Amino acid sequence: MTHAHLTSIVLALVIFCAAYLLQRSGKNVKVLHMILRVMYVLVFITGGMLFFKMDLLYGLKLVLGLWFLGLFEMILIRDRKGGNTSGLWIQFVIVLIGLIYLGLKLPQGLFYF
Repeated sequence: MTHAHLTSIVLALVIFCAAYLLQRSGKNVKVLHMILRVMYVLVFITGGMLFFKMDLLYGLKLVLGLWFLGLFEMILIRDRKGGNTSGLWIQFVIVLIGLIYLGLKLPQGLFYF
């Protein structure tokens, strides 16, 4: 299940980057945004399946993961409306580092820490 979760996360991240870059260049990204939302569901389902192999840190990783998916949406929507996204990008990097750390530290990770 870990591989399915990691694959869905990577696909969501790639689709998010593509949607963001295309949106910045003035393209219509509604279809790509909807595909990204389907990927949210896959990330959520596979993450939920991993969550039930529970450790206290899995709860923290769940909260950070939901925050991370929320940041995807907030960055795309605020950028589309012409708002300032610098604070969201800072949160994005901090949460991403936290997620990577917890993903490698938890029992189903790769044991680098």
